[in-house]
Amino acid sequence: MAEVYKFLASYEGLIYIILAIGGLFTFRWLWNSWREWQTAVYQLEREFSMRRLSQAIAISALIVLLFCAEFFLASFVIPGLPADFFIPTPTLNLFATPTGTLSAGMMTQFAAATPVAANPNTSGCVPDQLIITSPKPGAEVTGAIELTGTVNIPNFGFYKYEVAPQGSDTWATISAGREVIINGKIGTWDTSALTPGDYQLRVVAADNQGQPMPACVIPVRVMPGN
Repeated sequence: MAEVYKFLASYEGLIYIILAIGGLFTFRWLWNSWREWQTAVYQLEREFSMRRLSQAIAISALIVLLFCAEFFLASFVIPGLPADFFIPTPTLNLFATPTGTLSAGMMTQFAAATPVAANPNTSGCVPDQLIITSPKPGAEVTGAIELTGTVNIPNFGFYKYEVAPQGSDTWATISAGREVIINGKIGTWDTSALTPGDYQLRVVAADNQGQPMPACVIPVRVMPGN
């Protein structure tokens, strides 16, 4: 279903054009059928004309229905869908677990979107396009924190931010969004459910075709809460 919605949103203009062209041909057919039915003299001729007129009316009604459905979905339904509806990887709420530990069963459920950097330094971050400005790389964090930065890639579609233990390539999605962010709030992250230690935090952005760009990854250290 996500692919269908993505197609309807991405090709909205083209769909309208195709429906409009089909509507013009159908209207012409409808008009000719109406004139034939009006001028028909014999009963059999009128029956054939009425049959063609009924078919033209049915197809015209179908085109109008498709036009209205596309307009309703593209203008009201799709914009109101949550951002993670279009995310191809599973979004599991790791942080709702009371123990704050990553079990082996949970870890196997998280899909890795991109490989982890081999060194602990920031990787994949591009100023003015995809970057995390807070927390800083290597920062010590505790409790609920605010992530700030920029998510403004060409042909922007959506973004998500994720966390993984240092050295691991299995990521847990924290949250997602569909708005372009420029030097602003990307989202919030509650670290209180995690076991203290070293983690990797990343932001993944995808274009309007769902293709992910290289992720911006920074190392952080989760500290024990007060």
